Amino acid sequence: MRQEKAFTFQIGAHPINWVGEDVREHGADTECGTILDDIRRLGLGGTEMGRKYPQDPAVLRQELSSRGIQLVSQWKSVLFSDPAYRERELAEYRRHVEFLHGMGSKVISTAEVGGSLHFDPRRTPNEKEVLRLDEAGWQALAEGLNAAGAIAREYGLKLTYHHHGGTVVEQPEEIDKLMELTDPALVWLLYDTGHAYYGGADPLEVLKKHYDRIGYIHLKDVRQQVLDVARAESSDFVSCIRRGVFTVPGDGCLDFAPIIAELQARGYDGWAMLEGEQDPAEHPPYEYAERALKYLRSLL
Repeated sequence: MRQEKAFTFQIGAHPINWVGEDVREHGADTECGTILDDIRRLGLGGTEMGRKYPQDPAVLRQELSSRGIQLVSQWKSVLFSDPAYRERELAEYRRHVEFLHGMGSKVISTAEVGGSLHFDPRRTPNEKEVLRLDEAGWQALAEGLNAAGAIAREYGLKLTYHHHGGTVVEQPEEIDKLMELTDPALVWLLYDTGHAYYGGADPLEVLKKHYDRIGYIHLKDVRQQVLDVARAESSDFVSCIRRGVFTVPGDGCLDFAPIIAELQARGYDGWAMLEGEQDPAEHPPYEYAERALKYLRSLL
């Protein structure tokens, strides 16, 4: 009997497939139990924290453990590019790490929001562009991330930096600069295929160039036609999500065959999270995740 080849890494599903984080109306009525039951039916054992999950650690632990699901990570916004925020941000980061440590997580998804149009608390609603960092901002960001990475390491976690659309670490040269400025022992990379492409990079090149820094992965696809129209109309990041720019692997324009082959060849053994980040009313999460898994398995 022919034995099916297995992934070297573990695959989980992000709750953002069911409930939007940046677009709050997406899946607003979906309950935690629906998400976790679907993940279990998919045969997956990992998820990230979502806004519909219980906030009480004991309740959350019970909901997850009863289904054999591990909490892999949780997003943490930081504002390190402005030194005035550093001490407050580091204190909040420690609390976040303590929560994840208590849940048995090993990586912490981290992204700078300074300069972002949507996520920076200092921005006003009438602004239209991401404010890219100057050299002082880059240095402050790197120093803050190194300090946060040291906190994560105290608890046995890795700070994995999420390069992300609509932020100051979005484009390929910005990913390169962040990796250059930060300590490899303290700051790792959350490699996201969809956000890499959205930011103008070749996802395979990012993977090959920074593989030794990758501590966590998000597998996301992009609808090229939607992206082209959004770019032509200068749409902002959240508007792009509303338009449906992102989808699950196998449903967009990205070729995952060389990406999966590279991960397999290098023996990546961490977590890779399925992400779609689209309206679940139009794109049923369970069905899309099931098709994505079938597609990824076909590449082995």
